[in-house]
Amino acid sequence: MDFSFLSQPAFSGGGVYLDWVFSGIKWTLYVSILAWIIAFSLGSVLGVLRTVPLAILRVPATIYVEVFRNVPLLVQMFIWYFVVPEIVPKTAGDWLKTQMPMPEFWNAVFCLGTYTASRVAEQVRAGIQSIPRGQTNAGLAMGLTLPQVYQHVLLPMSYRIIIPPLTTEFLTIFKNSSVALTIGVLELTAQARQISEYTFRTFEIFTIATIVYALITLTVTFSMRWLEKRTRVPGYIGTQGGK
Repeated sequence: MDFSFLSQPAFSGGGVYLDWVFSGIKWTLYVSILAWIIAFSLGSVLGVLRTVPLAILRVPATIYVEVFRNVPLLVQMFIWYFVVPEIVPKTAGDWLKTQMPMPEFWNAVFCLGTYTASRVAEQVRAGIQSIPRGQTNAGLAMGLTLPQVYQHVLLPMSYRIIIPPLTTEFLTIFKNSSVALTIGVLELTAQARQISEYTFRTFEIFTIATIVYALITLTVTFSMRWLEKRTRVPGYIGTQGGK
């Protein structure tokens, strides 16, 4: 394989093709990290709401999770980018279409974030429900309110339990960021396609993209394994839910 094409001047005249690769990596990381912040924050709230006894809170959260989990990500990406600006009030729609900075980027972030939030919510719900009910009852018996029980007892324990599935969800959001190319975000896969079209070095450039994806996912995996070991609760078995 010959990778010398990476040092050739880019078709656009700005820099070399290696610069395009680094730009793609940068935008992939930006989209993934910002979307994960949304997914983790919103998903945690939804996961908690799915376990509360009040149906008025639990039912809307359940509807959100079921809808977002069962609509294909690509369809949601197109809805965010093409449909939402047309159904919101005209002033907001005009801003989304013509004045919003980097609309492709932010639509990709919000789409990936809200989609993955439904998956994170299920992990948080499962983590909370895996904790024996006795811990909730003990907290209430000590005089804690239900929100305080969630804050001080259930959530700290459940987050420790669900580190492995949360790692999987982060890796999924990172890989799903490639869907953003469909609305014009020049992330790693999009840049690889452009370089392939201009240089006809398809095998080489997608080999590079594959290696980059693998290195980032392995870095995340090993980091989360280290975090899991540091936060593991000795002697606790997470499959005791409901006992």
